[in-house]
Amino acid sequence: MSHPSRAGASGESGSALVEFCWVGLILFIPITWIVLSVFEVQRGAFALNGAARAAARAYALAPDDSVGAARAQAVVEQTLLDQGVMGQSGKVSISCEPFPDNCHTGTSVITLRVESGVTIPFLPEVLAQGRRSFRLTATHTVPIGQFVAIPEAGEGGP
Repeated sequence: MSHPSRAGASGESGSALVEFCWVGLILFIPITWIVLSVFEVQRGAFALNGAARAAARAYALAPDDSVGAARAQAVVEQTLLDQGVMGQSGKVSISCEPFPDNCHTGTSVITLRVESGVTIPFLPEVLAQGRRSFRLTATHTVPIGQFVAIPEAGEGGP
């Protein structure tokens, strides 16, 4: 028993599969790029949050503000490297209340802010428009206790 052929069939058998594959590829590439970009930004955000927390703790445990600032910057750079965020550096800014001139005074509250950027992977120049990175900011606040130890005469104090 033979099947009658359709009138007007022009040899397009199997073309739906080819079209489905093309549409799949056309959608797969941008969706993969979006997912990779989101993961890269999320990885940078996690690294920056960890860096801000560690740097604020290092600053609070330092003997004075200048040593604390140096330790905080070093901790930020090391934490970002440990998290595998290559080429990302953080700008550290520190503020204190109610004693902005001496953060290590009892009852001070230290707020450390780290700013950085994450480069979006595989971003075409047409879409970049001169901005290939995504800005990230993280803050961490550390209180200094009410009672602070005063260095004795032989420990570098007065």
